[in-house]
Amino acid sequence: MTAPETEVHLAWGAASHRGARRLLNEDRFLVSRSVFVVADGMGGHDAGEVASATAVDALRPLADLEVVTPDDVRTHLAVAQENVRAITTEPGRGAGTTVTGVAVAEQDGNPYWLVVNVGDSRTYHLSGGRLEQVSVDHSEVQEMVDAGLLTPSEALTHPRRHVVTRALGSRGEPQADFWYVPIHRHDRILVCSDGLTGELSDERITEVLLENPDPQGAAERLVHEAIVAGGRDNITVVVVDATGVSDDTSGGSTAPRERAPETVSTVDEDTLPREARLQMGGMA
Repeated sequence: MTAPETEVHLAWGAASHRGARRLLNEDRFLVSRSVFVVADGMGGHDAGEVASATAVDALRPLADLEVVTPDDVRTHLAVAQENVRAITTEPGRGAGTTVTGVAVAEQDGNPYWLVVNVGDSRTYHLSGGRLEQVSVDHSEVQEMVDAGLLTPSEALTHPRRHVVTRALGSRGEPQADFWYVPIHRHDRILVCSDGLTGELSDERITEVLLENPDPQGAAERLVHEAIVAGGRDNITVVVVDATGVSDDTSGGSTAPRERAPETVSTVDEDTLPREARLQMGGMA
């Protein structure tokens, strides 16, 4: 696969916070010139945070590739899976992590977003003022929604909403989903952990993305609003803009930052792979 014939220029911003109720931030993210990933760790201290960091480290070499292919991503996900499985944890606390995000790819010489997903973190595409969720949640509630047993609104409060059906670190090889989305000037990509989507509706997320043209400002605003709305989980947001699909030289990066929490308590609604949840007696 060769480099796209049309050059793509990007601008991006990122923000991450432990939320209002968690003592630890088990989310990690990767932002680079061509790869943007969010990982949401599971398993608590020395498990979840290590798992997400391990996955991000395994995917980091993708940023050195001129063009990323699904096979490239699969190769590095396999490394991430092996390394996460090797993490030593407390009895009954398996390590795992979701992974979602985009890489710059190409089809027939044209630039595309290559979207990848394992778990229930999400990747969205904003174009023409319309926000579309590209990734599909690997979760028990999504399976129930697909089967017509739950409505999307009921899924937001279902007691098993934190149970994922695919994750790095689970038994067997997790199957990643891939999508190709054409890159156009003024596209905006949102990559986030479920700490954002568990607090804000897609409608409100769309409004914030449209109201904040600077990607760093948009990322920070979304994190702030998720904390104000309850902040029950770790919150990580990466916003990527296609500032040019031409010969211009616009684009660049802005430094991510973490905002101070407004409140902290010991309430902890952890996300776990389905197999681990069953081992713990089906606790929600």
